[in-house]
Amino acid sequence: MKHTTGGAADEAPTAIAQSTSDRGNRMPHVAQSGARSLAERRFFAAMTIALMAAMVLGFARTFILKPWFPEVQHLAAPEPYFLFHGLAFAAWFALLIVQAILVSTGNVRLHRQLGKLGAGLAVVMVLLGVLGALIAAARPTGFVGVTVPPLVFLVIPLMDMALFAIFVSLAIANRADPQSHKRCMLLASIAVIEAAVARWPLEFIMSAPSPIPGLGMTELLTCLFLVPIVAWDLTSRGRLHAVTLWGGLALVAAMWLRMPLASTDAWQAFARWAVGLV
Repeated sequence: MKHTTGGAADEAPTAIAQSTSDRGNRMPHVAQSGARSLAERRFFAAMTIALMAAMVLGFARTFILKPWFPEVQHLAAPEPYFLFHGLAFAAWFALLIVQAILVSTGNVRLHRQLGKLGAGLAVVMVLLGVLGALIAAARPTGFVGVTVPPLVFLVIPLMDMALFAIFVSLAIANRADPQSHKRCMLLASIAVIEAAVARWPLEFIMSAPSPIPGLGMTELLTCLFLVPIVAWDLTSRGRLHAVTLWGGLALVAAMWLRMPLASTDAWQAFARWAVGLV
């Protein structure tokens, strides 16, 4: 009995010491995991702000701050319809920032509630975006500031809206997977930021040749928004997330393929039919 009691007495301090050691070993891991989580939330919040800044830079002169830039109003869409179009797209980028802030502050419940609003807004954006593209293509002068024939150029906004719809749909389907969800939302926003990038007040966008065959400067600058996501994946995960890899490739491939598609007889027939609807 004494031997048994002594063994239990010896084991108790050992168990306590082991438990204390395990807790001590877990603490640095927990702290490291918390630091990574904070860095991730900050990264995705910064990306939403960068996209909003890109949108503001592109549309400040012809939409957001229009009264202060009368000298460039020939570049603004003349139809009142585009006021609603612009407000919807601006609301998307504003909501994107709000959603990222809500996640970073731990308010997941409100984030999910606003997600329903975001899904509805995305549907409205697709409808407004497609109709706006058809209205612009139906003008006698075509798209404002664009020398490409309107039935050819129509492929760009329509494909952008298709990509946006696909990525938002994937984001909704993967809302239980935060890593996939947030990347799909960023890719959806990058898909529709190209119109703003084309309007950045930078002369080289229209005059300088692109260093990558098949991509114009506007497309190349739009693709640069993928670079921080790629860099984040490689530094934080050691590899590309599947959404970053395949979604990014889809975005770039669409930009490469759309102009060759627009030159086909099938596209021209479709474009004439679609424009005829408005």
